[in-house]
Amino acid sequence: MKQLILKPGREKSLLRRHPWVFSGAVARVQGDPEAGDSVALRAAGGEFLAWAAYSPASQIRARVWSWEEKERIDGDFLRARLRRALGARERLLSADDSDALRLAHGESDGLPGVIADRYGDVVVLQLLSAGAERWRSELADAVRELTGCACVFERSDADVRALEGLPAKSGVLHGALPAAGVQLREHGLAYGVDVAAGHKTGFYLDQRDNRKRIGALARGREVLNCFCYTGGFTLNALAGGAKSVLSVDSSADALAQAQENLCRNELDAARAEWQDADVFKYLRALRDQGRSFDLVVLDPPKFAPTAAFAEKAARGYKDINLLALKLLRPGGLLASFSCSGGVSAELFQKILAGAALDAGVDASIVGHFAAAADHPVLLSFPEGDYLKGLLLRRG
Repeated sequence: MKQLILKPGREKSLLRRHPWVFSGAVARVQGDPEAGDSVALRAAGGEFLAWAAYSPASQIRARVWSWEEKERIDGDFLRARLRRALGARERLLSADDSDALRLAHGESDGLPGVIADRYGDVVVLQLLSAGAERWRSELADAVRELTGCACVFERSDADVRALEGLPAKSGVLHGALPAAGVQLREHGLAYGVDVAAGHKTGFYLDQRDNRKRIGALARGREVLNCFCYTGGFTLNALAGGAKSVLSVDSSADALAQAQENLCRNELDAARAEWQDADVFKYLRALRDQGRSFDLVVLDPPKFAPTAAFAEKAARGYKDINLLALKLLRPGGLLASFSCSGGVSAELFQKILAGAALDAGVDASIVGHFAAAADHPVLLSFPEGDYLKGLLLRRG
C-alpha cells in the first residue's frame, strides 16, 4: 500500500481536520507513490488518518481527499464531491445577481487544488496541485456532465503550480469558447471576460458583493480606484452615482477591457478617467499635485503568497495605504483589500494602523470586507480565508 507514516505527535493537525501535511511531518514513505497518487496517511503507531494526494516536490507533501478509510479516490468520488459543491451553491446567488459564480473552491469543498468558475455557458477549471493534476480528465468530464456547459477551459497557469513541480497548462478541454467572447452579468452590469489570458480565471468573482457595496458608497463622491483591472469597482461606482472615477492600472490590456466594459454598459464616459501607470509611483504623483478624493479603493494583486513573504508584503501595503490616506479628504473613505494568504487579517489591520500613524491622520474602521459566499472558508482550514478588507473613515 502507498502510504505516508508521520512522525510521533505530528498527526495532531489532521485530527483537527486540517487538510495539509508538510514535508517535515513525514517520517517515511512506503510503496513508492508518484506525484498525484492517493496515499494513506498514518500516525506513527499505524492508525489510519486520511486519504491524501501525494506531492513529492512540494513543501505541502500531501493534501487530504477524504477522512474515511472505506472511501476510494476515483472518478466517482470526484464527481460526488463536485455535485455536493454545486448543490451547496444552489441558493447562494440568484440569477438576478449574476450568471457567474465559483463552483468549486479547493480545500473548502473537499477538492484540494481544484478551482472551477462558471461564466454563463463556460466553466474555467484551475488544477493547482499534484492530486488535481492526476485527475484532470475525470474532473473535466465531471464538470461538463454536472453543469451541462458548452465549454470547459483550463487555466492551470498560476505560479503555485511550480511549487508542486508542475508546468503551466492552458487551453480548451471540452467544446469551444464562444466566437463572440465570454461575458458575464453582475448586479445589472455586463462585463467582457478574457478567460484565456486574464487574471486568475478571467475575473475576480470573490469581490462580487464588495463591488456592489462600493457602488452604494460612491454616490456623489470623487473616487480613485487603484489596481482597477477591468473596471469592476469603477463601473459600480459610476452606476452608483459617483461624481467622477479615476482608475489606475499598469496593464494597458486591462484598461482597454475596462473601457470596453464602460461602453458596454452605456455609462457616462465623461465621469471616467483612465491612467496606465505604476500605482506606487502614481500615488506619489497625485500627492505632489495636491489631488484629493472622497473615496479611494485599493485592490492590489497578491503581495505575499505565503507567510514567508509577509514582511516584504507589509512594506508594500503600508506604502500604498499611507499615500491613499494622505489623498483622502477629511471624512473620506478608504476601501483597502489584501488577497495575500500570507498576511492575516490581524496583521493587515496593524499595517493600516501604522500607515495612518505615519500619514499623520486619524482613521476609524467603519466596515469589513470578505470574499463572496461562493468562496467558503472551511473552519479547520483558516488558510482559505485569503481575501480581507477594511473600510476606513479618515477623521
